[in-house]
Amino acid sequence: MFSGIPVAALDFYEDLEADNSKSFWTAHKTVYDESVRAPMAALMEELEPDFGRGKMFRPYRDVRFAKDKSPYKTHQGGFVETCPGAGYYVQVDARGLFVAGGWYAAAPAQLARYRDAIDTELRGGQLEKITADLAAAGFEIGGETLKTAPRGFTADHPRIDLLRHKSLTAGLLFASPEWIDSRRTLTEVRTRWDAMRPLVEWVTDVLGT
Repeated sequence: MFSGIPVAALDFYEDLEADNSKSFWTAHKTVYDESVRAPMAALMEELEPDFGRGKMFRPYRDVRFAKDKSPYKTHQGGFVETCPGAGYYVQVDARGLFVAGGWYAAAPAQLARYRDAIDTELRGGQLEKITADLAAAGFEIGGETLKTAPRGFTADHPRIDLLRHKSLTAGLLFASPEWIDSRRTLTEVRTRWDAMRPLVEWVTDVLGT
């Protein structure tokens, strides 16, 4: 049963940011296993009945084509995929707890379907309201965007801001919350994922078809 994420998890990632080396990781692997991996796995398991089976990301960075050769990620993420490139996300790092939802990557055909949907009054209007409601609730609306209008659309389109998105997410950071080491963390993640459900379901319906 999930009982919270120990504060030691935040301390672990703060130290890892300062010393991202194999020697540090090896010396503190037990802290990662007990204070990060095990609690996050328990959290994902308890969220499964409401949101579906999730996965935890590996702690190792792929440095094959990166300038930064630091071997370890400075966060631990968990993800429930609802369609390729979209779903619910939770993360612990030195800052605290981060929750998010939406779509982070899309194939060209998916992106075309997204823009076609935004171009219609019905579907575009739905997403416009969903994102406005989430912003009003304190979520940060983010994602990769174009600087100009996408090909085939004019800059004065009524939903040009949404059309520019190549990914679209809503996220909320809890900075070192005092309750992170209690079951309230489960409640907070579940509540925020529920709030993001309209966004996730919208993009899943459009991108997943």
